[in-house]
Amino acid sequence: MKLSKLSRSIEGKVAIVTGAASGMGEATAKLFADEGAKVACIDLNAAPLARVVGEIESARHEVKGWTLDLSNRAAIKAVFEQIAAHFGGIDILVNNAGISIFTAIDGADYEAAWDKTLAVLLTAHTATIRAALPYLRKAAHPRIVNIASTEGLGATKFGSPYTAAKTGVIGLTRSLAVELGPEGITVNCICPGPIRTGMTAGISEENKQEYARRRVALKRYADPEEVAHGTLNFCLPASGFMTGATLPVDGGLTIKNA
Repeated sequence: MKLSKLSRSIEGKVAIVTGAASGMGEATAKLFADEGAKVACIDLNAAPLARVVGEIESARHEVKGWTLDLSNRAAIKAVFEQIAAHFGGIDILVNNAGISIFTAIDGADYEAAWDKTLAVLLTAHTATIRAALPYLRKAAHPRIVNIASTEGLGATKFGSPYTAAKTGVIGLTRSLAVELGPEGITVNCICPGPIRTGMTAGISEENKQEYARRRVALKRYADPEEVAHGTLNFCLPASGFMTGATLPVDGGLTIKNA
């Protein structure tokens, strides 16, 4: 006899994952599909997006891909309307898409880096949430998860656009959790630490190991799927009393003093 009452299943839920063509987005899309969700994969890059969608389809899961520039607000609204029409609604939104541009504050490319970084990492979150809200309001267990970074909890030199954007994502999460809470819409945030993704592919294995040895309690970089499982936990029907939370998935990086 089952003693608990709350469901840990997202089977049949419609989940949107942005930045789904690689890294944590790909891992999240595949995990959600494995868990029975109908997955709408969004990415700017058509070829890798088609690969991910094809792999999910080959596992006989329900999925569809949309190529989308998240700096285009009008296009976001149109795509979300298409997603809702195709799948019959929207239950979960995972704002995962990201870029990483590091430059000095007095660099010639700083203003362009700032504008692009804020547009993709922060402003796009507000646009996708606004586009999803009419459908989330009709969902039984509406969930929003924003992917920030441990750079939103600390900082690295030359990364002020990225750090400002990720700190903004944390603040946006908290504010919207308060605003949307009365409607039963939960809004939470994941702060990944050192993860093996495209953004860290340029770091040599030797440097990865040295950084992990010095800074990470678990002494290693994470696999993207380890972050995806943290995201999944926020999206469960059983997680309805968790909102406004910021969860570091960082192997202990943010709590390690020495």
